[in-house]
Parts: sequence; C-alpha cells; structure tokens
Amino acid sequence: MFTFKQNSFQVKKFASVPFNQRIVFAPHCMRNTAVCVAVEKDSYYICKECDSCKINDISKLVNSLNYKALYVVKGGSAIGKIIKEQKPKAIVGIACFFEGDQAFKMLKEENIVAQFVALTKDGCAATDTDLTEVAKVLKYS
Repeated sequence: MFTFKQNSFQVKKFASVPFNQRIVFAPHCMRNTAVCVAVEKDSYYICKECDSCKINDISKLVNSLNYKALYVVKGGSAIGKIIKEQKPKAIVGIACFFEGDQAFKMLKEENIVAQFVALTKDGCAATDTDLTEVAKVLKYS
C-alpha cells in the first residue's frame, strides 16, 4: 500500500522538473455533478472553472503555475493513455489511497516522478481534498 515515504523519496527530483513538464490528475468524484459544466472528453473531463467545486481552485492554480495540464479522470486506467500522449516528466496525483497506490506502481514502470495528495474524504462521489496540501505540492520547485 502507498505510503507518504514515496513522496519524500521523490520530492527533490520532482521539484527539479519545470512546471510546464508536469501534469495533474484529479478524480472526477470531486466534481459537484449537480452544477458542473466540465466538458467530457474520452476518459476525462476538462474543468471550465465554474466555481462549483475544489477542482476549480486546483485548475486555477495549475494554470497560474503554467502546468502542462490538469486531467479530471474518470478512473485510474485513463492515466496510462494520457501519459503516453502527453509524455510528462512529473505528475501530481490527487486520489484515494487505493488509486494512488495503483498509480505509483504504474508510474514506477514509466520512470516518471510523482507526488501524491490523498483525498480527505473518499468514496465514489462528493469526495474532498485539502487544498492547502494540494497547493503546497503543486508549488514544489
């Protein structure tokens, strides 16, 4: 199972990757589906910053830091396809512990450095994360 030791082992290497070579994965279960206007594309959503959930805040920060992209993924299986297409040097993953663990295993094979931010409330809908922690990880440089 994932441990935060994996974050600490990779933090220096992660911080050395320019923001424009990093992508962020957030889970679709964080969306406020009652009002979300995100555009669905293949296996992910594109946030339209409608101010209805925390993904909006994450999207704004990702854009302000000039990250390569934010993907609001429908499931962990989408990550592999996106990585092959985008070829990032580093990834920030926001997820439940199970999905985070699965992603770290996959990324190890891809030789991509990653940082993980756990959901503070998991499940399959109305999940949550700590925006202060997300911002801290996103800003590593």
